[in-house]
Amino acid sequence: MEELTKEQLHTIYKIKKRVNKTVKEYGLINENDRILIGLSGGKDSLALVEILGEKMKIFNPKFSLVAAHISVENIPYKSDIDYLQRFCERFDVPFVHHTISFDESTDKRKSPCFLCSWNRRKALFELSKTHNCNKIALGHHIDDVLETLLMNMIFQGAFGTMPPMTTMDKFDMKIIRPLAMNKEKEIVQLAEIRGYKKQHKNCPHEKTSHRSDMKKLLAEFEKMNPEFRSSMWSAMENIQEEYLPRTFFRQSDS
Repeated sequence: MEELTKEQLHTIYKIKKRVNKTVKEYGLINENDRILIGLSGGKDSLALVEILGEKMKIFNPKFSLVAAHISVENIPYKSDIDYLQRFCERFDVPFVHHTISFDESTDKRKSPCFLCSWNRRKALFELSKTHNCNKIALGHHIDDVLETLLMNMIFQGAFGTMPPMTTMDKFDMKIIRPLAMNKEKEIVQLAEIRGYKKQHKNCPHEKTSHRSDMKKLLAEFEKMNPEFRSSMWSAMENIQEEYLPRTFFRQSDS
């Protein structure tokens, strides 16, 4: 195995340091947690398996992991299942493969991307119960968080996004995002350092998604301010009510 350079080691150190900070600040992992990792096969979820798999062996409090890959029969997205299983085995993480399908004609109000995502998520909830997990870990990074924030503001008229931890009361489950404070370009660097195998992607709706537009917006923001991600994260934690329209907070007065 090729020895890593100081720069590569520093990149890995920064990523793990941010994960540790996110886990600690938002209380993502507790004693005896059993966590299901949503393993899409992309760089983010592979990084999550590696980082949490290593953390599982040394972290106190103790926790355990299961990784689950959901295939959708009617979406031409192909993953190398054998590779994903071998990857999980390297970190002593049990691997589960589950196949589903959905009919996009059942709800014309929702986009195919939304329906696909929701059905995958529903399958993860079901698998988490089957494998006695109390939390689901997803590989969303800060770019995903900010893209969702922008989409909600632009298209939904709402100021909200994906927090590091979400409680899903309906399913009696918590969703955690240990990579939430990491930049996407850092995860790209980790994938290159580790040689993660790229999965074959051929989603017919991927190029029409608004998320690709949000990525372009983030790139423009970075030109204006290289530290804009930190600024936007701070803005979400620093809501100044007195400088916003009063009607926005009318419910708090009742």
